[in-house]
Amino acid sequence: MPKSLWLLVIGMMVNVTGASFLWPLNTIYLHENLGKSLSVAGIVLMMNAGASVIGNLIGGTLFDRFGGYRSILLGISITLSALIGMNIWHGFSYYVVFLIVVGFGSGIVFPSMYAMAGSVWPEGGRKAFNSVYVAQNIGVAVGAALGGFVASFSFNYIFIANLSMYIVFFFIAFFGYRNITVAGHTSVLNESKVIRDKSKLKALLFICAAYLLCWMGYVQWQSTIATYTQEINISLKQYSLLWTINGALIVLAQPLLSKAIKRFENNLKLQIMIGTIIFMISFGVASIADQFQWFAIAMIILTIGEMLIWPAVPTIANSLAPKGREGFYQGIVNSTATGGRMIGPFIGGVLVDVFSMQVLFMTLIAFFIVSLLITSQYDRPLKKKSAVPVSVQQ
Repeated sequence: MPKSLWLLVIGMMVNVTGASFLWPLNTIYLHENLGKSLSVAGIVLMMNAGASVIGNLIGGTLFDRFGGYRSILLGISITLSALIGMNIWHGFSYYVVFLIVVGFGSGIVFPSMYAMAGSVWPEGGRKAFNSVYVAQNIGVAVGAALGGFVASFSFNYIFIANLSMYIVFFFIAFFGYRNITVAGHTSVLNESKVIRDKSKLKALLFICAAYLLCWMGYVQWQSTIATYTQEINISLKQYSLLWTINGALIVLAQPLLSKAIKRFENNLKLQIMIGTIIFMISFGVASIADQFQWFAIAMIILTIGEMLIWPAVPTIANSLAPKGREGFYQGIVNSTATGGRMIGPFIGGVLVDVFSMQVLFMTLIAFFIVSLLITSQYDRPLKKKSAVPVSVQQ
């Protein structure tokens, strides 16, 4: 990998490590410490994710206009201001405001990181995005493992740890990303022609619709399932251990995964469909789990599925993006994931509050079935385009 990609990977790892001190415990903190219902907690997380969606779209556009360095520093600065406030002022109202600002600031950062990764190593293809994905999950493993331990002493220490890691990330970005040159990147403002071919954008929106449903299910592990584990006497440390298993497996299983994925090198659609089926199996196991061991098995199965799906979607977006629109397309992908994190906790909280966990699990499996069907059809706009004679395309 190029040196510039290593810098992006290290920065992403530090960024996500800091964030992972907090995000797996958000619902628990809102429910247990601040005394709010799951529905209210879902609404708060929805606002956080909604701000992140806006940040993703703005961040992708800023990348296309001003480059990754300025965009990333802006996002980090916004997030830092909120994290400082979170360490000073406590209480539900303050927490909501700061969580929204954190969502917006961090949302600006992610599409630029992915767009830069794809641009600095274009010949790497999926490997560039997989490297960033692995870095994220190292951060998840370390942050979640330490987060549960730190929170057992005081949640205030969680806020301090999150802020400290983000300060480190700021310095990595400030000194490390300044001289990163993005190969072949052209600002969309310098593109004189209007992009008339909408088939690739339509294909991206199709795959993002399936991606949204997958994230709506996945995020339940951070919200409703997190609270459910507490109700059946699974400790906070054990719950955090589930995310450590998730991150560690993603890192350690890379050699085996690389061999398996070679079979899907030219068929990312099949890779995503298989991952979605694995998601269904995972939630089927979770629906009957009543002990930590079963949740651990469900998490292992879930991790295998996400290893197939999560890196594949930004890879597809990068291949579909017209020159000068890489940031915008990655912004759409990141906004979709964030949208799932926004809608998922609210829908999950309402389903559990009104019905039961079993109804939630059945609903999520239905979502995955719909996602599977959408994925199977996502490339139809591209096939239609390729079937049109050249003389007609002009």
